[in-house]
Amino acid sequence: MQGKIIKGIAGFYYVHTPENQIYECKAKGLFRKEKVKPLVGDDVCMDVIDPREHTGNVVEILTRKNALIRPAVANIDQALVIFAAVSPRPNLNLLDRFLITMQYQQVETSIVFNKCDLASEQELSFLGTVYEKSGYRVLFTSAKTGLGHSELAEVLHGRTTAVAGPSRGGKSSLINSLQSEVRMETGGISEKIERGKHTTRHSQLIAAGGGTYIMDTPGFSTLTVEQLGKEELAGYFAEFTPYEPECRFLGCSHTHEPDCGVKAALERGEIAGSRYENYVQLYNEIKEKKRY
Repeated sequence: MQGKIIKGIAGFYYVHTPENQIYECKAKGLFRKEKVKPLVGDDVCMDVIDPREHTGNVVEILTRKNALIRPAVANIDQALVIFAAVSPRPNLNLLDRFLITMQYQQVETSIVFNKCDLASEQELSFLGTVYEKSGYRVLFTSAKTGLGHSELAEVLHGRTTAVAGPSRGGKSSLINSLQSEVRMETGGISEKIERGKHTTRHSQLIAAGGGTYIMDTPGFSTLTVEQLGKEELAGYFAEFTPYEPECRFLGCSHTHEPDCGVKAALERGEIAGSRYENYVQLYNEIKEKKRY
């Protein structure tokens, strides 16, 4: 029987089948010999041990479309990062770290600013302008009023989406409201997966029907960009690219050099100060780490 791993805890893998059943499985020893670990999001084949108790063994991992390092998941179509537009004000440095992490792993990413019923038009206009200029799709939502829910449901439909965001961003409320719209029944899943002592947060894939899966990815606040070289970083800020030919020096870092096209664009207001400041902070962070 085939299915998709929607959660893995303490050596147990919970496999969702096309018949909307969840099987509690162990992985066969051959995976350890081959040094292959099943991941949340893997499409697998399993042998059923007890059809009434819904238990089995994972015997084969089907070919992966991709496998991400952080979060450690497989077969992701896109990522969605959810921040509050206000209350609290969004930590744009953390947002930029996430965007770089996903772009590094070649995952298409959209940004959701939630709690828009509490934000002013000026605040929303600033956020939209900064990140649309950076090349990202930006959606504005409110879990409270339903603003933007139909557009967001359309973005999610038929795809496997890793959803992430810091606490107090309204991520859980927004996901729950979307589950209600697509009539997902998560009670049974939660009861089977979260029972007993297994209370630690793990990546979890929620089946929404019609080939739609939503993955909640914890550990969002610990992102680093240490895998990048400082010379590569500017390539992750798409709004810099049009101005780089104006730089006097080839390989300009856009931090201290004279006659820098990017810094000139910043002074003219054509590049957002917040994005440039985050770039410089991350550049210096990478530079310091590479020294040690």
